[in-house]
Parts: sequence; C-alpha cells; structure tokens
Amino acid sequence: MLKNLVLKDFKVRYRNMSLGVFWSLLNPLIMMGVLTLVFTRFYPSHIRAFPVFVLCGLIPFNFFTLAWSTGTNSLVDNSALIKRVPVPREVIPVASVLSNCLHLSIQIGVLLIFTLAYGFGVNRNWLWLPLVWGFEILFVLGLVLACSALDVYLRDMRYVVESANTVLFWLVPIFYGFESIPQAYRGIYDINPVAALVLALRNILMNAQPPPATLMWKLSVGSLATLLVGWVMFRSLQRRFYDHL
Repeated sequence: MLKNLVLKDFKVRYRNMSLGVFWSLLNPLIMMGVLTLVFTRFYPSHIRAFPVFVLCGLIPFNFFTLAWSTGTNSLVDNSALIKRVPVPREVIPVASVLSNCLHLSIQIGVLLIFTLAYGFGVNRNWLWLPLVWGFEILFVLGLVLACSALDVYLRDMRYVVESANTVLFWLVPIFYGFESIPQAYRGIYDINPVAALVLALRNILMNAQPPPATLMWKLSVGSLATLLVGWVMFRSLQRRFYDHL
C-alpha cells in the first residue's frame, strides 16, 4: 500500500502537464538562474562557482518546503481513503514524504552534474551524502507526522507551514555563506537541520572536506529528536481522526 500511495502521488502531481516530471528540474534551475544573475551582476559576490553554491542550498530547501507542506495536508486530502480503508494512519503522511523523495533524487542528480561541470570532481567524502540526506528525510518525516496530525484538528496548520517556509528561506544560507553569519547566531544555524545540511553539502561537494563532527552531531540529534516527537504526537492524536475528518 505504501508503494502504491507513493507512485499514485507522484503520477497525479504531473498529470495533464505538458512538461511532466521535467518541472522537478526546471524549478531549482530557474531559481538558481535568478539568484546567480542577482548576486553576480547586480550585487556581485566573490563566492566561486555560485550556481553550485546556490544549488547546495536550493535543493535541500525545496525538498523540505514541498514535503512539509504537502505532508501537512495529506491526511485531510485523503480523508475518504482513511474512512473507507482500515490502514495505519501514519502510512499517508509517510507516503507523501517518500513521494517527494523521488523528486529529490532527480534534483540531486542535477546538483552532482553541476558539481562535476564546475570542476570539483568526485572525492571520498561523497560517501557522507547518503547519511546527511537521510537525516534531512528523518527530520521532515517528524515534522510531517506532527503537523499532519494537528491539521486534522486545526485546519490553519497549512497556512502556518506556508508562512514558516517563507521565513525560513531567509534563515537558511541559500545565497549567502556561513562566514557572513554573526558569531552569536551560528549555533542556531547548526541546530537547524536544513541549514546544517546545506553547510555539510558545501563542505563535501565544493571543499572536498568531511562535514564537521559537531555539525553532524547536531544534525543527527535534531533529526532523530524531531522524528520521535512527531511520532509520539501522531500516535496520541490519531485516536479521534475519524471524528474530525
């Protein structure tokens, strides 16, 4: 059932669209082009290989925002299925996140192509990539489990998530470097799993260095703690889903 839900969500999203799955490629590329134009022509930046630098921020952030927003709405959007079929309720939000992982895999391929095209090359630290991406997926799963459960009772949750994503665009170092963040606020960026992932990707792909141990420790703890809290909240709130759906 999980496999069928993932494939269904993936197919329905691009149904009747002329470009279909290519939107997974166009979205980050268009945004990368705009940010590169602004920060290399209008407000010149001294960051090397700026397109790769931006993609290291855009791709994890895009996955995070899309998976979080669609996952938050997943239970309400599939209320008919929940009422008719006796399935574990957590399968619905989990399937939503995994469906977005299919888009993520396409975009990661784009990131690696740009990395090679700009001459960074393959290095042994690429072995860290599955681990750091895995932590982001666990973090998003925790958020989605909590927010999708809350959305059943408070339908305003989807708007809270949209507003939070707008704010987070500026609080994740997508188009600016970690070195430009004041020292007093750097600890906050390390705790934020999305920001930590961006910093880890740039270390691995652009600097050929392993991510710092302190950053990986905070990333792992933050992701696993969020997953645990989300799971506990979902299990405690699911008892009355049927009444509110």
